Amino acid sequence: MYPFIRMAYHMAKHRNAPQLPADGVHVSQHMCWPVDIDMWRELNNGRTLTLYDLGRIQLARRMGLVAALRRRGWGMTMAGVTARYRRRVVMFDRFEMRSKAIGHDGRFFYLQQSMWKKEEAISSVLYRVAVVGKSGIVPTTEATAEMGFPDWNPQMPDWVEAWNGAENLRVWPPET
Repeated sequence: MYPFIRMAYHMAKHRNAPQLPADGVHVSQHMCWPVDIDMWRELNNGRTLTLYDLGRIQLARRMGLVAALRRRGWGMTMAGVTARYRRRVVMFDRFEMRSKAIGHDGRFFYLQQSMWKKEEAISSVLYRVAVVGKSGIVPTTEATAEMGFPDWNPQMPDWVEAWNGAENLRVWPPET
């Protein structure tokens, strides 16, 4: 089940947090609960992606994206993700999540999130996110302008460009 109570908790906890600049980092604290673990008693990989929602939504809110979505009647959807897991997270481990927007192209925003335990990275994800309206994907320049960052267009890191290029080569629909 989706962690609605946790989401409400984080929304309340960060409701007065200051707005972030376009390149700001949202930092939040979390714990691995019994409902998060798999049969090996560690944080389930699918649940990890769900927990990243908690940081990503707060990042979007603090950057002004959630307000822009509401004003314009837009939505936000995932268009791709790559995950890297490096350390185990077991029940009752506490960890810090760091969430940051790292750039955009004409269609997608690219967000990097990571989990840290005692200043050691335990996992990291790169998300490709689209803002969608009634007629399809909203150009990122329109979304950034609505967020109050009309000139934000940082140089995308090489590794993000390489991932994006590889994703564009991937066959769709998948071969059967």
